[in-house]
Amino acid sequence: MQDPNTEQEPSDSDTTSHLEVVEPLQEADGGRKSGYYILVVEDDPTLATLEADTLTTLGYTVVSVHSGEQAITSLHSVIPDLVVLDLELTGDIHGWNVLQALRSVAPIPVLITSSSVTSARQYMRERGETRLTLDHLPKPYPVQALLKRIQRMLPISPTCY
Repeated sequence: MQDPNTEQEPSDSDTTSHLEVVEPLQEADGGRKSGYYILVVEDDPTLATLEADTLTTLGYTVVSVHSGEQAITSLHSVIPDLVVLDLELTGDIHGWNVLQALRSVAPIPVLITSSSVTSARQYMRERGETRLTLDHLPKPYPVQALLKRIQRMLPISPTCY
């Protein structure tokens, strides 16, 4: 098991940009189970698929994007109830830029994922963010930790912005 505070080298994963819409599971009556819309912003396709598939299985509506540019563009069509955001995105628009764009739109809860623990915690302290509006999950992390944080951060009712 790797120490979550240990810095990791970025992977040489395929960073080809594309928008992947993942459909939610349906209840017997055909409705969505949770009603929550989650935006996953992750440039590692394997991790993005794992996160999206896991959340979809639990009934969330998930859109997965692989760049900061796509994340910001997606905000023009719908405001998510929660964003899972990789701070260490490749490309011209990094995770911090996406976070600023999100904050200018609405007080959307954001779960930051990165191997850099210090910078995320410092940002939270400086901006007066609470763990209900901004939290950090150090990579690598177990899926259960991701789910626990998301459940804690989601608003009481979907799309309350």
